[in-house]
Amino acid sequence: MRFAAGLRTVLPHQACLEDDRVRALVERLLHWRWPDGGWNCDKDPAAATSTFIRTIHCLRGLSLHAQRFGDETARDAARTAAEILLTRSLFRRRSNGEVIKPAFAELHYPRYWHYDILLALEVMAEVGELGDPRCDQALELLERKELAGGGWPAERTYYRVSSDIALNADFVGWGGAGRKRLNPWVTTAALSVLRRAGRWHP
Repeated sequence: MRFAAGLRTVLPHQACLEDDRVRALVERLLHWRWPDGGWNCDKDPAAATSTFIRTIHCLRGLSLHAQRFGDETARDAARTAAEILLTRSLFRRRSNGEVIKPAFAELHYPRYWHYDILLALEVMAEVGELGDPRCDQALELLERKELAGGGWPAERTYYRVSSDIALNADFVGWGGAGRKRLNPWVTTAALSVLRRAGRWHP
């Protein structure tokens, strides 16, 4: 706790975000956008479409930067990137309406660098797009995942609990997982999103 307090004194949150290196990162993100307005790390010259996983985190960062410093260029870039997700209802293919990837329609915690509908809805709320009708399918799916006794599960995980330092290992269980087991982290996020969408009134 003393370390954390000292860190806040030396590196206050606002000061960190005002660092010239952060502005340089913003410039790099803007520079490396793909033609459709998102991001992708694919080295294939024939690739032409941004990925959800790369785009969601970049647009989230740009949106936060825009909110803190009034950067309209970053704000416009974040909104353009959000369209990539919104035109696909946050988890469906535009071509046939099928789920892009099964994991996109499942709930996880923590997600690490991965993508799912709950993350997408959280970011849409941050960007100011949660009221867009194209979020409705994801919101309805989230509502259907509520457990009979209340709360939401972490349906799957991207880790295994282990005391070893290894790939995909974590020291804690993060509330556990299972389709019928309440996970407090997922539940908190789900309730926050649904409240901001006007779908939950405590």
